[in-house]
Amino acid sequence: MIRKFVGAVAATLAVLAGLWLMIAPFALGSQPEDADWTNTTQSEFFTGLGVAVVGLIGAICFVLAIHEELVVRGLVAVRQRQPEPEPEPVPVAPQASSAELASLLAPLVEALREDMNNSGEHRRNGKASLVGVEDNR
Repeated sequence: MIRKFVGAVAATLAVLAGLWLMIAPFALGSQPEDADWTNTTQSEFFTGLGVAVVGLIGAICFVLAIHEELVVRGLVAVRQRQPEPEPEPVPVAPQASSAELASLLAPLVEALREDMNNSGEHRRNGKASLVGVEDNR
């Protein structure tokens, strides 16, 4: 366990060293402003990038190994994913038969037919139908 912890710390220090190598040419002024990167800057930057990536991969691996060790020792409880409960089906209303539907819609159809036949006359509420208003303009 101690070896894994020391490895994680060393890998984290490698990440920090890699980041320092990447920013050192700019922080220390060896790279002129508004100029192309010099060979030294390119060398230090990409070396630092490689060190940082390798250190990050190492740190991740050591942290995962420490976690696994803690699970084996029983110091960390692994939470099991609970399956998502299946949504309950929505109860479907009983289907109306064609005859029931026709009987429900018959008054509406009659009202629409009557309204279309009386398009030029005034309605009961005193307003003309929309068709009649448009024709009067």
